[in-house]
Amino acid sequence: MGETLHIAIVDDHRDIRDLVGRYLSKQGYKVSLAESGSALKRIMAHSTLDLIILDVMMPGEDGLSVCRDIRGSNQIPIIFLTAMAEEMDRIVGLELGADDYLVKPFNPRELLARVRAVLRRVNSLPPQQRQRIKAKTIHFAHWQLDVGRQELTDKDGVGIPLSTAEFRLLKAFLEHPGLILTRDQLLDLTVGRVADVFDRSIDNHVSRLRKKIEEDPKNPLIIRTQWGGGYSLSADVVVE
Repeated sequence: MGETLHIAIVDDHRDIRDLVGRYLSKQGYKVSLAESGSALKRIMAHSTLDLIILDVMMPGEDGLSVCRDIRGSNQIPIIFLTAMAEEMDRIVGLELGADDYLVKPFNPRELLARVRAVLRRVNSLPPQQRQRIKAKTIHFAHWQLDVGRQELTDKDGVGIPLSTAEFRLLKAFLEHPGLILTRDQLLDLTVGRVADVFDRSIDNHVSRLRKKIEEDPKNPLIIRTQWGGGYSLSADVVVE
């Protein structure tokens, strides 16, 4: 797989991007190096990328801004590199759509493991199922989800509050109707694999979401459990 995949490394420190670039090249990946967000945009204008390794703290346009700009039109997997270890920084990065997060200094072998894990999870979804919904409103069953406002309303227009985790989870299901999503795929589609503790909470989030959208949460008809596989959305989805 590594022989055909193209990775961009974006870091204003030449020694870091050169070191990571040489290491990943030896693993069989095609590598492009960029010192800034503008340099990355030039690469993206002429090349198809499979993953971006993006430094957060850069002069001028920082990594968070670059990520936000990319996510406006593209779902290329992104792994953040940063010298900041604060939990809030990780949360902000993930809110913007990063797939994983690695704090400097790091072992190149750990970065390689994360690269492989992110690519494996992303590529485990059928190509036609990887595009995320950009529509403002999504209709399913007797519900309506306003994506921009993160608001869920029933057929009578009554609002149902959703936590951030519940909204992400519901949106992931709506983006992949009928597809069986494993817990690993749901992790990738919602928060990225940054904390093992979240692995054990996917089932809890599904349970809480069911209590809000199912008529009988104990016998769900919208989000079904696929024994040995994961979960799937069993409802027609209409986007506006």
